Amino acid sequence: QLAAQTGFRHINVGDWVKEKSLHSGWDEEFECWTLDEDKVCDALEDVMAEGGNIVDHHSCDFFPERWFDLVVVLQTDNTVLYDRLAKRGYAAKKIQENVECEIMMVVLEEATDSYKEEILMTLRSDTAEEMEANIERVKEWISVHPAV
Repeated sequence: QLAAQTGFRHINVGDWVKEKSLHSGWDEEFECWTLDEDKVCDALEDVMAEGGNIVDHHSCDFFPERWFDLVVVLQTDNTVLYDRLAKRGYAAKKIQENVECEIMMVVLEEATDSYKEEILMTLRSDTAEEMEANIERVKEWISVHPAV
């Protein structure tokens, strides 16, 4: 939705991993592809150099800082997260790992360790109303930072 409203290109990293074989094989335990960070970064390098991208992924610490003007970390209630992932058909082990990561704030910690504080934005994403407000907040940020 944000990409459609801003004219930016939406890059769902998980989809790219599948479509472009940017993985090192299938993980039976978690029932997903094992992302190859080097392959992903190589595949994204030229696209990111063009600018105007929204990179959508549940991890961020392996992406070069130079790629981003803004890093948004979405956080949600553990029950909401569990229900979302179960609805998507995720394996129980994968749901458990994701919920544990949310409890431990792993993605926020990765982002804090990997990027400058001034480009980090942390937003709640529990309800449809919060999601809409998040879109407006990021659009507002973009309008104030036109060099993006």
